[in-house]
Amino acid sequence: MNIIEKLNSIKNQELTAKENLENYLKIIDEKNNEINAFVYINKEDALNKANEIDDKIKNGKKVGSLAGLVFGIKANINIEDKIISAASKTLDNYIGSYDATVTKKIKEADGIIIGITNMDEFAAGSSTETSMYGTTNNPAAPGRIPGGSSGGSAAAVSANMCDISIGSDTGGSIRNPASHCGVIGFKPTYGAVSRQGLLDLAMSLDQIGPMSNDITGIALALDTIISYDPSECTTLKWDSPNFTEIATNQKGNKPLKGMKIAKCKQFSEITDSEINKIIDESIGKLEELGAEIIEINFNYIDLCLPTYYLINYVEFFSATRKYDGRKYGHRIEEVCGDEVLRRIKMGSYISQKEFSGKYYKKALQSRSLIRNNINEILEDVDLIVGPTVPKLPHKIGENLTPMEMYAYDTLTVIANLAGIPAGSIKAGEVDGIPVGLQLQAKPLDDDKIIKVMAALENN
Repeated sequence: MNIIEKLNSIKNQELTAKENLENYLKIIDEKNNEINAFVYINKEDALNKANEIDDKIKNGKKVGSLAGLVFGIKANINIEDKIISAASKTLDNYIGSYDATVTKKIKEADGIIIGITNMDEFAAGSSTETSMYGTTNNPAAPGRIPGGSSGGSAAAVSANMCDISIGSDTGGSIRNPASHCGVIGFKPTYGAVSRQGLLDLAMSLDQIGPMSNDITGIALALDTIISYDPSECTTLKWDSPNFTEIATNQKGNKPLKGMKIAKCKQFSEITDSEINKIIDESIGKLEELGAEIIEINFNYIDLCLPTYYLINYVEFFSATRKYDGRKYGHRIEEVCGDEVLRRIKMGSYISQKEFSGKYYKKALQSRSLIRNNINEILEDVDLIVGPTVPKLPHKIGENLTPMEMYAYDTLTVIANLAGIPAGSIKAGEVDGIPVGLQLQAKPLDDDKIIKVMAALENN
């Protein structure tokens, strides 16, 4: 069953919410010690919620749009009365005092939160090797990293430990691990989903989004979590489409007829050849499904990483000033790992008055160039397609330099800098290691990505 079929099965009493939950609890019990996708299991609360849902269905009462579906939530998204540490010793005793807007919406829709997933410390990483809880193992490529920073969320879905997981994406932190773990990951348009309750890494870049093994799971999650939130200043007021309807209606002959999809030669030039081969095959399939493929140039590929990290450093430094050990937790500089400390020090340096014009303001100008170029491309096409990550995930424990680690993000930071929606779907494998296809659209054209992903999945 795909996720929508499972949902209907629960509502029709063919499968109970409790049975669905217990199936996942059994898998977690068997696999999590090895994979380390979850850092906390919410067993008692989850079972109570499942029983509540089953009772409502049995008694003919109305249930929510996610009734009985099981969720994992990244460790930087608030859940009331649970330790929300962002995988850092800085917050190892911080208990969430409220539900993040996304968490609240999932609960209200009768989704079951099974637990909290692992991540890179404060989302500062691309491998989920920097967590205070230890490294997450890639279920789809054992012994290799799952990607990051939402590596636990991707691994949980890949290992069939939940129906849907929720992550955050600052420069590819949903799409990168989705690619490495062979699942679907989606970063909505910036502002489409409330960030209220997210422990931010870089506020002008962060966006919460879902991960799942099939496109209906992504669509159901988006229909639940996308909405205007008056308590969060970046959220957008817009008439969002019915993503579930789009995801379930892309069968038949040439479902993508009339769509123009661009491929960029600069993306393939920086990507390993064996990955390019898989991506080219997927682009060929898009043509078979009726899409017109157009070759384009993106002029600023070399600017993307330095622009992203300069902005990231400054905004992260600003965000971490509240972790001073006075109100809660510990002083971040005294307990954090090397990558977090590196970003704090760089952000402190760059944001000094005598350097802000030299670095940060230049980065903002560069961001405008990147955004304008991408938006110009997207005026003439529906989507941009290409690899999600330009190289395969490294083996756990392999010693990479910071720049080698940052290179994973080259193709994903573009969407965050431009504020556009982007998603990754499995395109194939290289020696058994998953490879993701990335799709990007102009702001609020999130539905076009769902349409193409559904066409690829269903045909």
